[in-house]
Amino acid sequence: MKVLKLSASGVPQSWISLQEAVTHYAAGDVRWEAGTSVACFRGGHNAITGLQSRIDVASIIGTRGKPGIDPFAMRMTLTNSKLFGRDRHICAYCGEHFDEEHLTREHVIPVSQKGPDTWMNVVTACASCNHHKAGRTPEQAHMPLLYAPYNPSLWEDFILRNRRILTDQMEFLMAHVPKSSRLTA
Repeated sequence: MKVLKLSASGVPQSWISLQEAVTHYAAGDVRWEAGTSVACFRGGHNAITGLQSRIDVASIIGTRGKPGIDPFAMRMTLTNSKLFGRDRHICAYCGEHFDEEHLTREHVIPVSQKGPDTWMNVVTACASCNHHKAGRTPEQAHMPLLYAPYNPSLWEDFILRNRRILTDQMEFLMAHVPKSSRLTA
């Protein structure tokens, strides 16, 4: 289980472990929290009061300090897993839904024609369509794209990089995803 760490202003910074979250709580770095309590850590007993220390960890925390991520300067890392998630595991040519092991990264402008390996030039394709298109553009292969490639937002990237997102974390992130995102479909 991961905790969604945000800057104090609510910009996603990272997915952190429960232990890392406890460190932020203990250091007094948590400015606010949202979502549900996902864990309770108990410590020693206070010598004066006899009370046991306790830290309840929320699924979403906003922390102090300078944000490590500037959402406007971010370049999202392109991985097959995130690409297939962005495209909802749907082939851009035949429109069929496939499991990840039957999908490929397809370059709209082929690498052999100096097409870049960037979010704006790649789509998800099944192995059959990728093989049929080969080293041609969609126009050259007479295979029109069913959807256009796009750069995911920071919010989409946080969704795409974690497979086990809690409901409250997903609701928080989806509230900031652009309406044009395929993740909202």
